Amino acid sequence: MTPELHNSRFMRAARREPVDTTPIWIMRQAGRYLPEYMQVRSKVTFLELCKRPDLAAEVTLTAREVLGVDAAILFADLLPILEPMGLDLEYAKGEGPIIHNPIRTASDVDRLREVENIEELGFVFEAVRLIRRDLPGDIPLLGFAGAPFTLASYVIEGGGSRHFIHTKTMMYNDISAWTSLMQRLTNSLVRYLREQIDAGCQAVQIFDSWAGCLTPADYRDYVLPHTRALIEGLPTNVPVIHFMTGNPALLSLQREAGGNVMGLDWRVDLAEGWKTVGDDVAVQGNLDPMVLYAGLETIRDRARDVLDAAAGRPGHIFNLGHGVTPDLNPDHVKALVEMVHEMGSGKTSR
Repeated sequence: MTPELHNSRFMRAARREPVDTTPIWIMRQAGRYLPEYMQVRSKVTFLELCKRPDLAAEVTLTAREVLGVDAAILFADLLPILEPMGLDLEYAKGEGPIIHNPIRTASDVDRLREVENIEELGFVFEAVRLIRRDLPGDIPLLGFAGAPFTLASYVIEGGGSRHFIHTKTMMYNDISAWTSLMQRLTNSLVRYLREQIDAGCQAVQIFDSWAGCLTPADYRDYVLPHTRALIEGLPTNVPVIHFMTGNPALLSLQREAGGNVMGLDWRVDLAEGWKTVGDDVAVQGNLDPMVLYAGLETIRDRARDVLDAAAGRPGHIFNLGHGVTPDLNPDHVKALVEMVHEMGSGKTSR
């Protein structure tokens, strides 16, 4: 890593070092709310956009430049890693991802292959190389993947779910099949993220978007060991952002599972969340994305609340508590970035 990248705002904050102003990036920052994104997206399907390195690089770079954020995040999706594992994935218009051959039984798990030849996902790594080549020298590139539980829930349910009935049925009733499934996903994810890092990512985020449906006891028994194995399988000199949403009761277990930066959603006060996960990690978040539908004065007040909760402690990376929604006014996102940079300046100590 170059000295310029090493000393960038984002990387310093991830190491809990003082910064000139609070760094900010936005989950789903390359998305349908941006006209520049839609110009590209209107010409191809979503899966084609993910699998075309030139286009994935273009929307990643454009979003970073238009918004003026302190990190770029690779444009990709959580689920294409499942295709080389033997799953039939489709993105249906208006319905989101659909897996046509979900995993429901032990014999189904047996047909699920670990990703051995990581170059089956070579389009992702080529996009990383293209993005890193054209990013400014002081802007880190973030890679990402879904956490084992979140991917398992897609694999078992066959898509999104409200109640996770099939997932919890396997989890409770066939621990052997569940463990085998989680191990296969974890081993594949380790290879996938390590290759993203080798291709040019400076940090990675692990999205556990659905783990909030679990009780603390179930998370500890069925999920934590696998998430920890994933994080422990990654290089120790690369920051790992561990993001979980939907259940503040899991925060201490999220910290126990690992990561250098704990991603907090908006359902917890940032100061209380940081106290729960501990002062020895950085935190990321956690403005409610819906605040961006308010007027600029309200957005500024709520952003100030988040910054005040961080209290100037080194190690805060500003973000939303989840991703940008598709019909948002992009000018509000740009304004938020400017507000955070303005209000966060000089906040290097209490």
